[in-house]
Amino acid sequence: MELIDELLEDAKGRMAKSVESTRNELATVRTGRASPHLLDRLMVDYYGAQTPIKQLAQVAATDARMLTLTPYDKTAIGAIEKAVMESDLGLTPSNDGNVIRLGIPELTEERRKELVRIVHNVAEDGRVAVRNVRRDVMHDLRELKKEGDAGSDEEHRAESELQKQTDASIGEIDALLKGKEEEILEV
Repeated sequence: MELIDELLEDAKGRMAKSVESTRNELATVRTGRASPHLLDRLMVDYYGAQTPIKQLAQVAATDARMLTLTPYDKTAIGAIEKAVMESDLGLTPSNDGNVIRLGIPELTEERRKELVRIVHNVAEDGRVAVRNVRRDVMHDLRELKKEGDAGSDEEHRAESELQKQTDASIGEIDALLKGKEEEILEV
């Protein structure tokens, strides 16, 4: 049935977006290594507007423990430093007037556990988003059945297909979580 296939296709796309969003969110969690992605969600108050740091500076990992930010506008250095200081990254910026350097310290055992807790929350948010897509589509399928646009067998087939998609998406999120957790705990 065409309508059911459309619903399932829509669900698949929305679940894929949830998984991708979780992947991006996990990339911003700091591990012991310097990665430009650490600063992806950092917003800077630039002349009264919240601006992503990537639009204000070039971010580069110069080595395993150092990030450098080269602002496109030198007057933004103070605002960028302030944003880094106020973030939850636990990094202390230093600048020479042209470039901001962020040393990435070794993670303490306590900080590692805290980061593992954070990534678990991020993964759970991703799972909840996937389940919400499932719930919405299940509701739509029941509506179709109630209105007589779909038979009982078609509804059951669609529900089991939807459950397979849900399980696959949640499995993908769990795999991302496991990889990130190992990265954090690796000394």
